[in-house]
Amino acid sequence: MRVAFLGLGIMGQSMASNLVKAGHEVTVWNRTPGKLVEGAAVAPTPAAATQGAEVVWLCVSDTDAVEEVIFGKDGAALSLSEGAIIADSSTISPSATLKFAEKVAAKGVAWVDAPMTGSKIGARDGTLVFIVGGEEQNIERLKPLFAAMGKKIFRMGETGKGQATKLAMNLQIAMIYEGFAEALTLATKLGVDSQQLVSLIEATMVRSGVVEYKAPFVLQRDFTPNFPLRLMHKDIRLTLEAAKEARVKLPGLQTVEEIYELATEEGNKDLDYAATLTLLEKWAGVQVKGKAA
Repeated sequence: MRVAFLGLGIMGQSMASNLVKAGHEVTVWNRTPGKLVEGAAVAPTPAAATQGAEVVWLCVSDTDAVEEVIFGKDGAALSLSEGAIIADSSTISPSATLKFAEKVAAKGVAWVDAPMTGSKIGARDGTLVFIVGGEEQNIERLKPLFAAMGKKIFRMGETGKGQATKLAMNLQIAMIYEGFAEALTLATKLGVDSQQLVSLIEATMVRSGVVEYKAPFVLQRDFTPNFPLRLMHKDIRLTLEAAKEARVKLPGLQTVEEIYELATEEGNKDLDYAATLTLLEKWAGVQVKGKAA
């Protein structure tokens, strides 16, 4: 398929590379010049990348970025062909997704929201899990592309439901990790060996995929960004905004958001979101040996 891939960040570059490896004709664009994908053509603007594309795949930072890349100056909307599909793997506002989808529908273009989970390693290995909203026939057309980048697709309903589900997923990830970080901080302060605590967690009903994935990095004090704190903070804010629109109270997540705000003020926004642990340790006066953040 002819694919315009817009956004070559931590996830996007590997995703576009996997599309090329699967034999698709890929043209890439990135806001910051210089990022390349071997075997892909490079376009100077989103509009140029989109020219003649059957699918426009987005993986950018936030709602404003999606709007700018599609509808801004030199945006993809200028070159969209009737019958094309926009697939958005960014994590953005569900309500904004519906507005964007309505605008491109006037051009005969479909919108599929396809945020994913699996982090940097999943993008590299082509094992992402896609959380999808959109019409079934459009998702069917995209299956060869999903297969090149991921291992599973969950259709959650019509357009917008993929984004809504992704926010609910990230709510859980943020809160599960903060629970682990608080437990680890308390245990360390009380003199419990952190490696033993992790081994115990993995052997009991407390275990979780979040802890299983993050614990090795945390124990090595490696906060290199697999998922930057600033992006998780953005997703938490999106979730709270969506909850406000739906008149749902999320008191636990509001507290976690305050921790992210303080961690950002500490200068940790470009580290992995696991670095919120260092803020808890600072408050507790915990001294930890190992690799520096």
